[in-house]
Amino acid sequence: MENSQHYRIQVTVKVKFLPEQSEEAADRFVFAYTITVSNEGEQTVKLLRRHWVITDANNHVQEVKGKGVVGEQPVIHPGQSFEYTSGTVLATQVGTMSGSYQMAVDDGTEFPVNIPQFVLSVPRVLH
Repeated sequence: MENSQHYRIQVTVKVKFLPEQSEEAADRFVFAYTITVSNEGEQTVKLLRRHWVITDANNHVQEVKGKGVVGEQPVIHPGQSFEYTSGTVLATQVGTMSGSYQMAVDDGTEFPVNIPQFVLSVPRVLH
């Protein structure tokens, strides 16, 4: 029996706090996140659009929508991955991000890929 799940896209996220770009006194906390989008399916896909929901500890929500990621609309072949690094600025030491990518296959069929919520947090420094 043929597997009907043609689109198997895995999204992994690594987050890094950037203290050299942050300024605690000004409520400016800068985070970089590296995302790997892996195509574990059978068809070549293209990442068309992104939609992020970024929430800080004060429940201030920023929504970010746009074409592609980091200025690209990457094409990801079966068994391949696309990795990129981007960043965001929060007014608090902790926040969350979640969102989705809109992908398409060669025949033009579009499908969403949900990105599970991940945490942005300043590491606790022990002196």
